[in-house]
Amino acid sequence: MSAADKPIAYMQRTRDYYQALGYGAPYDWASFIDVPFAPLTKPLAECTLGLITTAALFQPDKGDQGPGAPYNAAAKFYEVYAHPTLGTPDLRISHIAIDRDHTTAEDQASYFPLTALKNVVAGGRIGKLADHFFGLPTNRSQRITLEVDSPALIELCRENGIDTALLVPNCPVCHQSVSIAARQLEEAGITTVIMGCAKDIVEHAGVPRFLFNDFPLGNAAGRPKDTASQAAVLNMALDLLESAQHPRTTLHSGLEWIGAPRWKDDYSNAAKLSPQEIKCRKQAFDAGKVTAKQVQNR
Repeated sequence: MSAADKPIAYMQRTRDYYQALGYGAPYDWASFIDVPFAPLTKPLAECTLGLITTAALFQPDKGDQGPGAPYNAAAKFYEVYAHPTLGTPDLRISHIAIDRDHTTAEDQASYFPLTALKNVVAGGRIGKLADHFFGLPTNRSQRITLEVDSPALIELCRENGIDTALLVPNCPVCHQSVSIAARQLEEAGITTVIMGCAKDIVEHAGVPRFLFNDFPLGNAAGRPKDTASQAAVLNMALDLLESAQHPRTTLHSGLEWIGAPRWKDDYSNAAKLSPQEIKCRKQAFDAGKVTAKQVQNR
């Protein structure tokens, strides 16, 4: 397998990147030995499915959050939220570390598969889509995800009568957050599948079911402006919900990214940055941390 065919090693890549920026000890990514596993207790056509995202509801007063926007810490959220699935909610991902060099987040359906899910429900494959979808914070604190966010998510799922959940992360830490949440949902008897792009992070944590799309971060639900790929990956995730017989089951969608092949080499690659670029990125990151802290404390 050539380097271009291998998934990005996001844990090592981000360790190297932040150490190059001058931050201390590398982040300790979540990892668990035992993985809970809750099989479907009835046909998917009789289940209520819940959608869980790390995308944020658009906030008009929080600056640029549109396609191609730079990282926007002001748009972050720190508590689990619920929002109606009715209509077409406006979700953005400017608040997290997606691949901004090779994708623009111009197509919400590439990271938030609500429309594709509604189509599947209309076709009868899923019994019902829950009346609300849920936002899960991107939290570097594994303790808060374990002790605060995941229990809140479980409570909302129970209130909405959810039998099974589809979790769709975006950035590296998002993948860790949804992995922790999926584990706890399974312990609560709710069947889960993650649809994401950071294979090493999800498998390192240890989850029941994972549909892997080898795309730039921010496209976990399919290629942008490509409804066929979006429908295909969703149906693969649903296949996995029905067919997995044991935890740690990963299915690679096999779909290829259409765009510059160098995207895997570019993402957060400190070796490709000049000293001046590293300095500028550190300044921007430090400023973002200050803004995020202000948002969190409001």
